[in-house]
Amino acid sequence: MDFQFLLDGLAEGLKAMTWLEAVAVFFGIASVFYSMREHIWVYPTGIVSTLIYVWICLQYKLYADMGINAYYFSMSIYGWYIWTHPKENQAVLPVTWLKPKGWLISILIFIASYGVLSFVLSNFTDSDVPYWDSFTTSSAFVGMWLMAKKKVENWIMWIITDLVSVPLYFYKGLILTSFQFLFFTVLAFLGLFAWIKSARNYANS
Repeated sequence: MDFQFLLDGLAEGLKAMTWLEAVAVFFGIASVFYSMREHIWVYPTGIVSTLIYVWICLQYKLYADMGINAYYFSMSIYGWYIWTHPKENQAVLPVTWLKPKGWLISILIFIASYGVLSFVLSNFTDSDVPYWDSFTTSSAFVGMWLMAKKKVENWIMWIITDLVSVPLYFYKGLILTSFQFLFFTVLAFLGLFAWIKSARNYANS
């Protein structure tokens, strides 16, 4: 894949872009931007983007991604509450690392959600990418849960989700959204580095 191919793909995506997809992309990028900075606006901007993508995914038969966006919405409400209601001895909810138990729970959530989703999509829907769709949904499912708890590892799950989502959305013809996830990958790496620094500062305080 050369640079000209990427430019041509972006141009094609802009031509085919609907105003609804553009709004969803804008608020999606804003949400990741605020997440990097541990800013509470990560949630209201994310809510707008996810609600729009529920509709878009339904139109493109990305049923698992439609479900995960509905899940994002509910977890955004939960995360908004958790971030604004830290423990009594904390001014804000700190960024921390997962403990071994947390890793085990995360892995089990991923395996269970992937198993259920891939079975349902391949047997009960007309999805043409059931396993691909299930993978990105399951990894994002874990990522959103970890973000609500302000765990550094949430960025690792987002990086995995974004890297797989780029070709998935390109294949489905949502070119601009594909490029959005490419941009998200870069932001996720920046977010990972920023949250590692934040977790170290908290551990040393």
